[in-house]
Amino acid sequence: MIYPIIGYGATVLRKKCQDIVKGELDVKQISQNMFETMYAASGIGLAGPQVNLPYRIFVVDGEIINNSAETEEEIDPDLVGFKKTFINAQILEETGEPWPYEEGCLSIPGIRADVYRKPVITIRYFDTDWVEHTESFKGMAARIIQHEYDHIEGVLFTDYLAPLKKQMLKKKLGQIQKGIVDVDYKMKFI
Repeated sequence: MIYPIIGYGATVLRKKCQDIVKGELDVKQISQNMFETMYAASGIGLAGPQVNLPYRIFVVDGEIINNSAETEEEIDPDLVGFKKTFINAQILEETGEPWPYEEGCLSIPGIRADVYRKPVITIRYFDTDWVEHTESFKGMAARIIQHEYDHIEGVLFTDYLAPLKKQMLKKKLGQIQKGIVDVDYKMKFI
């Protein structure tokens, strides 16, 4: 089932999400629906609040980036096999010198901007079988996780932008909030 993507301005995007209690939700079905929704919108990550689920769950698939590589050299080894569901995630540590990369968001279509993030993270989470993992990720894999993790904390990538950049985007963000967007995926504006 493909969920509509919740657009910028909705309160669900600004609230810290609640943990999922084991057995309370069908996390396997939710994860499957989230992957289906993410693929339909050509995304590489999607968090619960982006589909109006106020829970600490997000999905990522970095293989999408590698699949678009034109040469072997363009394949990112950190993204090989990087397709996961994170439930009740907690970032334990972020290390290294922050590096910029232009990010976008399915809930904020048409806007992209450089965001500085630390290159290495350690995160504890559950998978859809409720197996607990503590893993470290680096580079683009770490960045994708950090972006989606921010969503379950009520943070958007635009929060990292300089005041002048935010001011320059104010009109465009206002249009998104009103549903004035041109996207090829289903969105909902609350």
